[in-house]
Amino acid sequence: MSNKSDNLKEQEHIPTSKVQRATKFFKTGAKVGGNYVKHYAKKMVNPNLTKEDLHTSNAEDIYSSLSELKGSALKVAQMMSMDKNILPRAYQDKFMMAQYSAPPLSYPLVVRTFQKSLNTTPEALFDSFTKSAVNAASMGQVHQAEKNGKKYAVKIQYPGVAESVSSDLKMVRPFAYRLLNMNEKELDHYMEEVEERLLEETDYVLEVERSEEISQACSEIPDLDFPTYYPEWSSDRIITMDWIEGKHIKEWLLTDPSQEERNRIGQALWDFYNHQIHNLKKVHADPHPGNFIIQKNGKLGIIDFGCVKVIPEDFYHGYFSLIKSDLLIKEEELDKIFFDLGFISDKDTVDEQKYFKGAFRSMISLLGRPFHSETFDFADESYFMEIFEMGDKIGNDKMFKKSRQARGSRHGLYINRTYFGIYNLLHQLGANIITTKPEWLKI
Repeated sequence: MSNKSDNLKEQEHIPTSKVQRATKFFKTGAKVGGNYVKHYAKKMVNPNLTKEDLHTSNAEDIYSSLSELKGSALKVAQMMSMDKNILPRAYQDKFMMAQYSAPPLSYPLVVRTFQKSLNTTPEALFDSFTKSAVNAASMGQVHQAEKNGKKYAVKIQYPGVAESVSSDLKMVRPFAYRLLNMNEKELDHYMEEVEERLLEETDYVLEVERSEEISQACSEIPDLDFPTYYPEWSSDRIITMDWIEGKHIKEWLLTDPSQEERNRIGQALWDFYNHQIHNLKKVHADPHPGNFIIQKNGKLGIIDFGCVKVIPEDFYHGYFSLIKSDLLIKEEELDKIFFDLGFISDKDTVDEQKYFKGAFRSMISLLGRPFHSETFDFADESYFMEIFEMGDKIGNDKMFKKSRQARGSRHGLYINRTYFGIYNLLHQLGANIITTKPEWLKI
């Protein structure tokens, strides 16, 4: 793990009360409104003006505010930056920072969390403990500790994060609504699932349990490595685990690894997710680059199990039945799957049903393409262009925009996000892999 927080000014205080947080959101909304006024005033003088400057100003103001608030709102920004086809580039670039670097908390606040959670101080528990965070993200920050010559990573949750999930998501809705280009029913549907996952993500006792369970279940997969967790030095707001040395994927790629090495890391990543989704029915649903470390021994270290999606059996079978390339399913069976997965409903007209069935079949066929062959080359730029183009098309599609209901099961939100995240990581790696899959999904 490398230090990402060196140049960021430490925060002495986080607004934790609803009033303080609402005031911050209100001020940010006013700034964003002011940016729009300035933009349209300039546009009257110069009709050819694009929205690029507007997006840059808004991204700066929104990210700056969310960084100070930390928590759920910042996490939503991070998630949106991963869905590269739904945001203007200025937002993607700025919000991407939430994956690695938010302003860290000052040391006195860290000590206070230790005293409240573990009835001790970092100095009393460890031989050494870094005063500054080595990594600060949306929900918490990481310090390096040492005890009896062994290094540990200690993750500390920001104060007020758990208590403010619901109210923060209500306040971030206007920004999300404008940025995501969704109708309101879709956004409600989306936010409900996000809230559930984020509430789980603030429960560090649950995270340690799941980390141990999934690490153990995936321990036989080649080229993977997991830290050991220490429940006795952890609590509902603190997690202590082994420190894993190595480089994040971007840093590792700068060392110019061979195609063989990139394929090997890509294969480990694919096999890790394949086993979780198809065998455990429980998946590490936060595949952003900051959660993976490539070690000197060439293994891929997995360091964060905060966001885990449990996959219901009926959703799993319906979703992956559609991924099968042959689709040798009777029309009535197919209709039932589309109804069960919420892609169509009784409220739809015959024409709407036909339209949405066609649209979702195209989407799922595209997402499922790597499953339709024994191997897949994720370096293929044209495949990703197709994905982004489809995202743009759906984002501007009148039928989707005027739809009277949300489309798709809420369970699909994190599964789709997980697959797009894995595909993006494999694309960054330029990996050509064997697409391992369950027998029933094979051609």
